[in-house]
Order: sequence, then C-alpha cells, then structure tokens
Amino acid sequence: MSLVSVGQPIPDFTAHSTQGEVSPQALKGRWAVLYFYPKDNTPGCTTEAQDSRDNYKDFLAAECTVIGVSRDSLKSHIGFAEKQELPFPLIADPEETLCTLFDVIKMKNMYGKQVRGIERSTFLIDPEGKLVQEWRKLRVPGHVQAVLQALHDHAE
Repeated sequence: MSLVSVGQPIPDFTAHSTQGEVSPQALKGRWAVLYFYPKDNTPGCTTEAQDSRDNYKDFLAAECTVIGVSRDSLKSHIGFAEKQELPFPLIADPEETLCTLFDVIKMKNMYGKQVRGIERSTFLIDPEGKLVQEWRKLRVPGHVQAVLQALHDHAE
C-alpha cells in the first residue's frame, strides 16, 4: 500500500543521487517531478530519460525539479546519466525504500515469467511538498508532455 496520496504531503525521506542527497525538505519551494523507471540503459527507460532531458528547459522555466528513481546502483546511474547527458539527478534505490514509499514495486510479466519490478510511475509534487497528481502504469510516448501540461495546469 502506498504511503503517498494525492492532496497529502509526501513522507520524509533522504536518498542518494547522482547529484547529492535528495529530500522533501530540499525540494520545498519548487515544483518537483519524481519519476520511477525499471532499469538504466533499457529502451523505454532511455527514451523516457531522453524526453525528460530534451524538455528540461521547460521544466526549469516552470521552476520544477526533475528526478529519476530506479533500483540501479549509483555507479550505474552515473554511467547512464553521463551517456545520456542528463542534467537532472537520478536516485539509486537498491533497498527499494522510495519504491515502497510510493508503492511502485509490482509483479510484472516479462517473457512469460512473473517478476518483481518497478511499475513505471510519475509523481507531481507542489512547492509545499504535497502530491498533486500521479501517473501509474504509464506509457512513455507523450508522457513528458502530459506531465508538463499538468504542471502548467496546477501552477496557474
């Protein structure tokens, strides 16, 4: 069960990222997009990261921080961020602390087998630290544009 719900403040956490520690306290005063993805250097996850990178100026213009999260190691994230020239941090969550907090670990079918993994999900957090919108079981094509649109709609 998720410990986060729309309209409520996100719980406190501290996480290690490619750009230092991240916490809700550090995010206060700005919008934030926290997106969870299954694995570095896989086709869908690479496309999602590239879409976020390519639209990063629009997020900055809206005073919004973008942060990616997966269970990969910090070392894997550093290589992925460098290879894809990502200007935003990637949180390493190998212990699944944030994944559990946001309830994104699900049983998924992969090549006919049931596996435990991250369900691609995005969370929009307002400058006061409240969750204002969430997307679960999302598809990559057009998703970053949908998040930007929601950000503009909520910021008005």
